[in-house]
Amino acid sequence: MAFTAKDVQALREKTGCGMMDCKKALVETNGDMDAAADYLREKGLASQAKKATRIAAEGTVCAYANNGVGVVVELNSETDFVANGDGFKALAAEVAEVVAEQNPADVDALLQCEKDGQTVEAKVQELFLAIRENIKIRRFARVEGKVVTYVHAGGKIGVLVNFDTTLDADNAEFVAMGKNVAMQIAAMNPSYLDEASVPAEVLAKEKDILIAQMKEDPKMANKPDAVLGKIVEGKIGKYYKENCLVEQAFVMDGDVSVGKYVANTAKELGADIKIASFVRFEKGEGLEKRVDDFAAEVAAMAK
Repeated sequence: MAFTAKDVQALREKTGCGMMDCKKALVETNGDMDAAADYLREKGLASQAKKATRIAAEGTVCAYANNGVGVVVELNSETDFVANGDGFKALAAEVAEVVAEQNPADVDALLQCEKDGQTVEAKVQELFLAIRENIKIRRFARVEGKVVTYVHAGGKIGVLVNFDTTLDADNAEFVAMGKNVAMQIAAMNPSYLDEASVPAEVLAKEKDILIAQMKEDPKMANKPDAVLGKIVEGKIGKYYKENCLVEQAFVMDGDVSVGKYVANTAKELGADIKIASFVRFEKGEGLEKRVDDFAAEVAAMAK
């Protein structure tokens, strides 16, 4: 029995499975729609599609660097128990390698990348069939250059820092310095690299907030706007020190900024070193966390 692209789409809408899985199911069942749906259920793919609506806010952040390419990947699961499993960690590491080697444009493109004869999507499905829990590749970042990576707390936070430097990427002193900067980023979570990186609209909004705060203060409310403006400029300096990486106090030596620490290291090594960019992923940030109501589950089972 022949089938068309419309049949594939109809099966996808019926089961919630991916297009390629639906096409394969129709091929295997000679175009029989009902048999194809049963085929997908037998393979566990239909249940995967159903579980794909469940919240996956746990997981791990994996970092990888090799041959002048650095990658951070966030792979999500529903529970910490699964995230701590060897199979899950191995998948995250393999996905990071695929990103580094094949440079996909986005997550959809990444899922279609092949490694060892399997697509990444197939590898995710394979792990799902083993653990029966929703798994999602949420995001990734890839940078070419002289990069240093760092993973904190076994995958809670992943950091990638890209440097402009005359040093070799494997120089021991450079790598040690890079790790310290990456740990700073993990700990202090800067929003921007430097003052120039802060968008004008963000700065304008911050100034408006500071002026509004001062006008609510009885000691400041009657001061002329010109005076308030000068005070705001002073307060913006504090904003930079809190939110810009190179302006932050270095956590390992509060007497210097991160920018000064990098400059001092460069001077000691007789080289040029500047932080070009950084990426910081924190597991599950911005996602709704799954909340288990065990009492409700038991009550439902009793019924």
